[in-house]
Amino acid sequence: MKRSFIAILTSSMALVACKDNEVFEKEMYKNEVALISSDYHNTFKEVVRLTGEEVIGYVAASSGGTHAPDKDLVIALEEDSEPLVKYNFAVYDNSEDLYAKLLPKEKYDIMDKKIVIKAGELTGRTMVKLRPDGLSPDSTYFIGLKATGSSGVEINPKKSTMLYQVIIENEYASQAKNTMYSMVGFANGLSTAANKQLFPLTSNSVRMVAGNETFISKVPNIEKNCLTLEIDDFNNVKIKPYKDIQVVQLDNDPMYPNKFKVEEAFGMRTNVFLLSYQYTIGNVTTIMKERVEMQAK
Repeated sequence: MKRSFIAILTSSMALVACKDNEVFEKEMYKNEVALISSDYHNTFKEVVRLTGEEVIGYVAASSGGTHAPDKDLVIALEEDSEPLVKYNFAVYDNSEDLYAKLLPKEKYDIMDKKIVIKAGELTGRTMVKLRPDGLSPDSTYFIGLKATGSSGVEINPKKSTMLYQVIIENEYASQAKNTMYSMVGFANGLSTAANKQLFPLTSNSVRMVAGNETFISKVPNIEKNCLTLEIDDFNNVKIKPYKDIQVVQLDNDPMYPNKFKVEEAFGMRTNVFLLSYQYTIGNVTTIMKERVEMQAK
């Protein structure tokens, strides 16, 4: 009797183990599809160079499981603003002035609103044509996307949406990181030094706070205190007001000739602006002579 009980127990345990293995193998081999993103908020960052022309980016998806799918997996893409609503509330709460924005429709085309993961492969993608010129370096832009599967395709519910972020840069500055330059020079003849963040505007222009004015990331302050540096094909720099500031370029100082150059020494490359200008904010006029530099890649 005892032997029979042991035999039944052993048989039952083997049956349970077999079923557990079946479930485990089913999970391991399941080709669940997910939109490829990089963080908790399902964002994907596409850094694009300002060129004055269209730039190509991609939205991608991947298939889970221990083996590649044995048939094509097709997922449809829908534009969806709901992920951005959730993102803004989670990141900025009620600070609506900081909210990220949907990328304007005229700034992109999704070439095919579906992604195909071919049989035998683990990833697929679709092309996005981007027209980033004119985007503000002070704003965060997303395309909100949602994936839906065709018959027989299972979507990972935690990775079924994506915020595709478009980040702008040029040769001199990038929105992807704080492009900090160091400044040394003279303000009305007195020595001065500061750190300055430069912001990309177009393929050949950046925005910078004037002199050693304090940079505050608010529209009224930016319009009041900032100027534009425009670099031509010969690395001459034209200094212009960004908005409200009064600026006069001074071209009579050989030490500060309003030029951009790249200096190379000991295997290091340094971006350098040598600038001379006069600016007026309110009733205060300042004459600046400055060297603005940053170690380049």
